[in-house]
Amino acid sequence: MDLGLAGKTAIITGASKGIGYGVAESLGRESCKLHLVARDKEMLESAAARLKSKFDVDVTIHPTDLSVSGSATKLLAQTGVPDILVNNAGAIPGGDLLDVDEEIWRSAWDLKVFGYINLARQAFEAMKAQGFGVIANITGLAGDKPDFSYIAGTAGNASLNAFTRALGSYSLEYGVRVFAVSPGPVETERLVGLMKTRAKTDTGSEDGWRTGFSGMPMGRAAKVEEIADVVAFLVSERASYVSGTVLTIDGGHGSRGGSFSK
Repeated sequence: MDLGLAGKTAIITGASKGIGYGVAESLGRESCKLHLVARDKEMLESAAARLKSKFDVDVTIHPTDLSVSGSATKLLAQTGVPDILVNNAGAIPGGDLLDVDEEIWRSAWDLKVFGYINLARQAFEAMKAQGFGVIANITGLAGDKPDFSYIAGTAGNASLNAFTRALGSYSLEYGVRVFAVSPGPVETERLVGLMKTRAKTDTGSEDGWRTGFSGMPMGRAAKVEEIADVVAFLVSERASYVSGTVLTIDGGHGSRGGSFSK
């Protein structure tokens, strides 16, 4: 399906790996011009080289720490006003209320929560002035399925979901769409590493790490491309009436009992 995204400009944060890189691949396949943002310059360079080789598209990297105040303004001064912004940077650590101290909590939220809000604020103002644009926030299932053992992530993702609904409920009046995609567990390098560590702790071997997904739909986590391709569709004009909503992609896991701790 041609999504009509050829030549569109997209900023993707947290784009050096995982879901962010997957979204970059999906948009690169649609011939978007890509601006990749993450903190690690070498990883960004590697990601950009792979994307250019696969899709022959324009790719620019921006090694940036979006947890730093003022970084969103500086980034948009470099990129110009994008057609598409995908907020994805940040991973909030697990732990219950007594495990996660104030320093960890603030550090995680500075990137995942305030990083999204600050960049969305800057992008929305510019998109509103030009009369079009799309902002996609990648959140997480814990925002709608509270998890005591992931309390900082639960609160952070719930906040971003509410922020998305509030902004997106009126943004379309100015030609700007704002929505969130909320994945359940996704088979990223990070999650695989966590599962292997858990398996080794429990059994003495990493080999059976996939059994940790036995309670998930289809006995597995989502594949990165299953999230990324949905994002690509939603940022296209094929989804022109989607705004102010949060789309959960979890195979139905959030509607089941029990939990999947990250």
